[in-house]
Amino acid sequence: MRLILPAILLIFVAYVIMQLFVPSNIGSSIQVEVEIPQGATYKQAINILYTNNLIRDKNLFIVLGKLTGLDKRIRYGYYSFLGKMSPFQVFKILKSGKIIEYEVTVVEGDTLLEIGKKLAALKFTKIDDFNELVKDRDFLQTLEIDAPNIEGYLFPQTYKIPKGAPIKNVLRLMVETLREEYTDELKKRADKMKWDENRVLTLASIIEKEAITDEERPVISAVYHNRIKKGMPLQADPTAIYGVKSSKERITINDLKKKTDYNTYVIKGLPPGPIASPGIKSIKAALYPASVPYLYFVSQGNGTHYFSRTWPEHVAAIKRLRATQSGSRFQSEPEPSADPAPPSKPAVSKKKERKKKSR
Repeated sequence: MRLILPAILLIFVAYVIMQLFVPSNIGSSIQVEVEIPQGATYKQAINILYTNNLIRDKNLFIVLGKLTGLDKRIRYGYYSFLGKMSPFQVFKILKSGKIIEYEVTVVEGDTLLEIGKKLAALKFTKIDDFNELVKDRDFLQTLEIDAPNIEGYLFPQTYKIPKGAPIKNVLRLMVETLREEYTDELKKRADKMKWDENRVLTLASIIEKEAITDEERPVISAVYHNRIKKGMPLQADPTAIYGVKSSKERITINDLKKKTDYNTYVIKGLPPGPIASPGIKSIKAALYPASVPYLYFVSQGNGTHYFSRTWPEHVAAIKRLRATQSGSRFQSEPEPSADPAPPSKPAVSKKKERKKKSR
């Protein structure tokens, strides 16, 4: 017995070592991708590994799961393994929860059109399904969004999203991130202004599309706040092309005349919802406009704008800038009258080539 017991123990140890440290697929360099589906038990996960020839002894893995507690906290998702990995290496990856994730960056000023393309490229959705979901009333209601669609509620940030994640979960994550950034302090400020969340995000999205420098965001915000108070149309160029063409395309005189629900050249007040995803700086600017009397602004062609209080001052600024900036966008803008005009004349702005910003 003295000889048999050590021999049995030695055989058992050798067996465990072989099962754990010798690859099931010796010499294979093929990458194996497996999915542990949502709701799968630990035993079901082990069966999936076994079926894909990544482990040999399922019972040994069940024991390891109980000893480490992994059987109660396995992470669902897609895992990637090399065929030449040992079962122990497979177990370590499973224990670490290192699933396949993709980075998705929502940039300040991105529209649903651009965000949808990014998510479709990574196979999270199909464009048609995405376009239908983002305006689905039942889905919007679950997110407590009172707007025509989810535009403006997908917060700009870089997200790590597990492969295979349902598109509803992806969008919910982005909306929840917005709500985390939209702090109680900002909510109190909005309540004081008697503005709801959608109204704040709508103005913030316009500011995001108009502003290039952070310093000008509160000033641009003030222009629109002043216009709202005076009952003037906002006449923000980016609203004229929302839902009509890409924001990267040139804005023309014909665009400003098109009758849409969002074109602030033809509607009164703010559009029914945001026109892009605003960053936190634009959201704060919408809530804290600068204390200035401006009603107009025009691009100076260097990333900044010239702000004016009156229409004649605005006309003079345009003429002065036209004289110094040949070949600029002013050639496509409506020719202002030289005579003083009522305060409903447009606040001309420059559509900018946005620089991609990532977090």
